[in-house]
Amino acid sequence: MEITALKGIGEKTAELFHKLHVYTAEDLVHYYPRDYEYFSDPVDLIHAGVNEMTAVSGKIRGNIATRHVRGLSITSFEVECVGGGTLHMTYFNMPYLKNSLKRDVLYIFRGILQLRGSRYVMEQARMYKPEEYGKMASHMLPRYSTTKGLSNNAVTKAMRQAITAVNLSDDYLPEHIREEEGLYSLEDAVRQMHFPESRETLVKARERLVFDEFLLFTLMIRRMRDSNEEISNQYPMIDVAQTKRLIEALPYSLTNAQHKVWTEIKNDLTSEHTMNRLIQGDVGSGKTILAFLTLIMCVANGYQGAMMAPTEVLASQHYETLIQMQKKYKLPIHPVLLTGSTSAKDRKSIYAQIESGEANIILGTHALIQDKVIYRNLALVITDEQHRFGVRQRESLAQKGNTVHVLVMSATPIPRTLAIILYGDLHISVLDELPANRLPIKNCVVNTSYRETAYRFIEKEVSAGHQVYVICPMVDEGEAEELENVVSYTAKLKGTMNSSIQIAALHGRMKAAEKKRIMEAFAARRIDVLVSTTVIEVGINVPNATVMMVENAERFGLAQLHQLRGRVGRGDEQSYCIFVSGSQKPETMARLKILNDSNDGFYIASQDLKLRGPGDLFGIRQSGDIHFVLGDIYQDAGILQRASDRADRILSEEAFFTDVRYALLRERMEHAAINEVDFRTI
Repeated sequence: MEITALKGIGEKTAELFHKLHVYTAEDLVHYYPRDYEYFSDPVDLIHAGVNEMTAVSGKIRGNIATRHVRGLSITSFEVECVGGGTLHMTYFNMPYLKNSLKRDVLYIFRGILQLRGSRYVMEQARMYKPEEYGKMASHMLPRYSTTKGLSNNAVTKAMRQAITAVNLSDDYLPEHIREEEGLYSLEDAVRQMHFPESRETLVKARERLVFDEFLLFTLMIRRMRDSNEEISNQYPMIDVAQTKRLIEALPYSLTNAQHKVWTEIKNDLTSEHTMNRLIQGDVGSGKTILAFLTLIMCVANGYQGAMMAPTEVLASQHYETLIQMQKKYKLPIHPVLLTGSTSAKDRKSIYAQIESGEANIILGTHALIQDKVIYRNLALVITDEQHRFGVRQRESLAQKGNTVHVLVMSATPIPRTLAIILYGDLHISVLDELPANRLPIKNCVVNTSYRETAYRFIEKEVSAGHQVYVICPMVDEGEAEELENVVSYTAKLKGTMNSSIQIAALHGRMKAAEKKRIMEAFAARRIDVLVSTTVIEVGINVPNATVMMVENAERFGLAQLHQLRGRVGRGDEQSYCIFVSGSQKPETMARLKILNDSNDGFYIASQDLKLRGPGDLFGIRQSGDIHFVLGDIYQDAGILQRASDRADRILSEEAFFTDVRYALLRERMEHAAINEVDFRTI
């Protein structure tokens, strides 16, 4: 059923839904909320929790003042609260409030309550009339990721219709499995996911849907593993002098861990069986040079090798590095770069070079797996930052050759117990050692009162010629008023910091060309402070960047924070990471303290796994790891293990391939786009 079949959705609104990759009513019912808004009753100021989402009621007293600072308008006023106490309100770029607000009228203000000295403060708080707020109180209202022109309210209205219109009674998970696992039916899970009756029903609904994700994923992984086992080596190789000479000529020595993994790779390539190997290494552990050595060995044996990166910037960096190495070390390679922004003229030439075999190392993004790309003798496929690619994408590139060797790289530190499940079709190599010359990053976990001190420190680092990242969880104002967003934060920094400091914004909603331009400008030192979402997590290598400041650090998973931190500390200078927490809760600070105490990604992952439970449903997302729509491999490790065990049991049953009870599950497996990355979330 097309989305336009729903009442109130015309062609223009449908186009907005299309931007969210929602084309049908079926797509819509599986477009789950990113969070829920719970409107608690207003509280007296003296009983309110500091640095928490709070609702207080009161009346405006005194004047409503607006001042301008370097193009930024700041509106402020005082509120006399019901129950006593005064609350100072601040709004940025909302000068119209001066004319729309009325004194001596009761309002309810909802936002993050801060205590600065002895003064209670709220910034950018939402305002409601009491009757308006009363309609929402004590309900869990879904909040969806939206796009400009499409409100959360519009998505919610459409969702109520879609759930009624779509047939959810055909459950692909057989009843006996649901009963044994204690899971909701698909219909109940979807309904409760969007419009939960209580937190308890929401937890159960999410459990069912996360189980489905993990089950389908592990079923596909098991099937890939079974088909990959004992495949004879179609591209046998021998050890070559070129790689030995390069290792000796490098300006640094490989670590013991790198030597060990390189030996494992060579043994794979020269063995009787096709290589299917994962290199799992912490940020900065030296995976890329091992990939280059593997490509050079492949080329020296007369074959082609391809390496796919998740972003154009990262693919370009790999290409430039290889070109420099080719010239410096006189390597017998001919690399080409193929990305989505490659011009039509260049693309045609590159296609011809690949097909003829003249190009023997092909670097790029998803463009490498397009139908028009025909390889002459592709023997090796490397996927960089594996968590950014779906299983199907990895298969698509591998299928460009005839049972090619596959090398997968991931900087996401995953405990080995989970890695065995998630990468069940691959042999695992671990790089657990960092180069000796790397200075450890100095970390600090602070609350929001530290911001001004952090800003002065940032100015000091910039004056010393260094660069800075500031990470915000949201793109724009209005997505989640309690969280910092890139657009408002950039404006605030420009009004706060020295005017000589060049500040720019970067986020995933920008067009690819604009993102690339900003990233390149930052790499060229034309930007001092880059305010960004996690879009910078992969794809920027700026050794001159020495400071990273992460706002609302409590809203990210530890693995993702560690990945982000890996953007600094890449040069010779001392680097720093400042994690700003909007929550003072003991469990939050204990979790972030793990990052404060260690730069070891594998230790952080194991500690995170111990601390995490089924508590916070959406507040913490590990988008740095293998990407699932709802599932989180740390928080949901127990469900992942259950789904893995169930997948093994299902595939061990002969009845699975013929029994009518499994017909819908078999059909679902054939059509499931398992583990496809959703770039809208970064």
